[in-house]
Amino acid sequence: MALEKAIEILRYADRQNKCVIGFDAFDLESAKWIIDTAEEEQIPVIMMIYPGDKSITPLSTFGAMVRDLAQQVKVPVGLMLDHGPNFETCMEAVRGGFTSMMIDTSHLDFEENVRQTAEVVKACHCLGIDVEGELGHVGIASREDDYKNTDNFTRVDKAVEFIERTGVDILAISIGTAHGSYISAPQLDLTRLEQINHATDIPLVLHGGTGVPEEQLRAAFARGINKLNYATGYKLKLYEVAKTLMEQGEIRPRMSDLMLAMAEPMRDFIRSIMRLAWPAS
Repeated sequence: MALEKAIEILRYADRQNKCVIGFDAFDLESAKWIIDTAEEEQIPVIMMIYPGDKSITPLSTFGAMVRDLAQQVKVPVGLMLDHGPNFETCMEAVRGGFTSMMIDTSHLDFEENVRQTAEVVKACHCLGIDVEGELGHVGIASREDDYKNTDNFTRVDKAVEFIERTGVDILAISIGTAHGSYISAPQLDLTRLEQINHATDIPLVLHGGTGVPEEQLRAAFARGINKLNYATGYKLKLYEVAKTLMEQGEIRPRMSDLMLAMAEPMRDFIRSIMRLAWPAS
């Protein structure tokens, strides 16, 4: 089927009281395994690419690739730029056929974050593209202060103001997570999440899902998180599976054979993440 806008997928998830995984991929295989698994499970999915990976697959190529893969399945598939750093990169993704956008200027002061996010929202809405913004600092998991210091967390009143002033369709919030591999166990501020969810009326996103205990993730889904971004864990698993297969020495030393051998264990891993967020009714 044709690509679905992320906002429509997330509204559907909200009605089902479930969460959609936003997977970061970077090439044909890493994207195809995700979409194939989504079709097998009949679970919607949002495909994303981090701008730093466009040196591997240009945004226009990634957009065309995901669009083609989505047309081969019946399950809803979204296409979103992950952590667009500025207006120019977001517009590059627009030209590449992306149907949803994320602008992340959350590292800037509040007023500048509002200004730059609103600029992207205005341009994208003219083209029928929905936009995710971010408020609060979702930092790096190798720096404990980034996910332990509540000064980095999203304030309820500021979330309301940010949504009103920018017009974002989707909001990524900070409640105790960070990007990468944690050096100590994170503890989600579920009370803050509930307060933000009650004060706002748009889908909420949790970044930094890799390494968060499953019981905390389930609690977050139940309290209003409609999209979980998943990148580090997926990329680590890709490396782990490839390394294991090569060490076992049971496949020919050809890249094509390695990709074929990786497909089943990677789909099993993807399936487990999808089912965590979208359990069977």
